Amino acid sequence: MDQPTLSPPSPPTERAPLTRLRASSRVAAAPAPLGPGMSMLPDARQWGQLFGGAALGHAEASALNEATRPRRVPAGLLVFAQGERPRGLLLVVDGDVALGLRGSDMAFRTERHLHGPAWLDLSAGWLGEPHAIDGRAMTSATIAELSREAMGSVLERFPVLARRLVTTLAREVRALAVNTHDLMHKDAPARLAAWLNERCQPDPVHPERALIQLPMRKRDIASQLAITPETLSRLMRSFTSQGVLQVAGYTVHVLDPAALAAIARSH
Repeated sequence: MDQPTLSPPSPPTERAPLTRLRASSRVAAAPAPLGPGMSMLPDARQWGQLFGGAALGHAEASALNEATRPRRVPAGLLVFAQGERPRGLLLVVDGDVALGLRGSDMAFRTERHLHGPAWLDLSAGWLGEPHAIDGRAMTSATIAELSREAMGSVLERFPVLARRLVTTLAREVRALAVNTHDLMHKDAPARLAAWLNERCQPDPVHPERALIQLPMRKRDIASQLAITPETLSRLMRSFTSQGVLQVAGYTVHVLDPAALAAIARSH
């Protein structure tokens, strides 16, 4: 019997392939309409996640929201482009955004995938320098921006947020350092195993196992890991034949979490 493969026969609607962008594509021109009662501003819980911890208090969340300018970006459009100078600190409130580089053929090479709430680019806005990479909405997403001056004022009013922001930045720097190390020193099986291991969630039916919901298409995962989609499929089949994984569409059942972790630690 053939083993399950990573590619489902029919991708979910929200993961449908995106059309290639024209060279002139930039930020979405106009916000997409929201349903009744929906807000584009982060709530206290989402702000807490952005600042690396528990939900913020009403005063802190309100102060941040007063300084925040949100907009909707449809799937497939650029959130920002390499070389553009940002007006402030950028974050995704909800939805999925890919960070990477758009090639001369307009194909997008994903380096990182972020699901809201998450910071998109703290450094460019804080330093007042151009974006080093491109950002593209993988799904319809709410993007928010805070000017450096407004953020500075909020941090002065609430010093605890400054400490939490430093911790958030430290975690991001560490994650980037680990990713760089893995790309330079780990082979393809170890990189894929580490990527999967980071996304393991408890399996409510089988406590000894784990579950992974793949957040993007196969080619985007492969791009992040600096391998081809064909290599990714071959590795997934290998992990399946070893009894480590069982793949059903975008859901991965980790049958042997210890074995997956061991592969991730190898070189």
